Amino acid sequence: MRNLLRTATAGAVTVAAVLVGGTAQATPPGPGVSGVIIAQTTIGDTDYTLREITIPAGQATGWHYHDGPLYGLVKQGTLSHFDATCASDGVYPQGSTISEPAGPGNVHIGRNLGTEPVVLDVLYVLPHGSPFSEDAPNPGCDFE
Repeated sequence: MRNLLRTATAGAVTVAAVLVGGTAQATPPGPGVSGVIIAQTTIGDTDYTLREITIPAGQATGWHYHDGPLYGLVKQGTLSHFDATCASDGVYPQGSTISEPAGPGNVHIGRNLGTEPVVLDVLYVLPHGSPFSEDAPNPGCDFE
């Protein structure tokens, strides 16, 4: 776990994470979006959780933000990431790393526009007891 946290802190872990107990918590999640906890620990007032997230082809995480930063690695597929202006703020193919800043000013959605599942390893660095994500309404984009 220590090596994993060091690697993540160095900037090499994975994406968009929005799931609680395997069910997306964002608005609205796509069918089949799932997450599995790989490892978790609490140090002081901070929860560190590593999860594997799967987003089926044609699905999305839903609009959300996080109470702490996330670091991700795309293990399979290509993740398309959009911010609250409806603009793409990144396309992340297999092998790419992504980070997401904390706070309600960072509303976003992760979409799988490809034909194969997107699989991400995501490290959540959250205040103790925080949910993996906070729901956010669609900011007016013509996609969910």
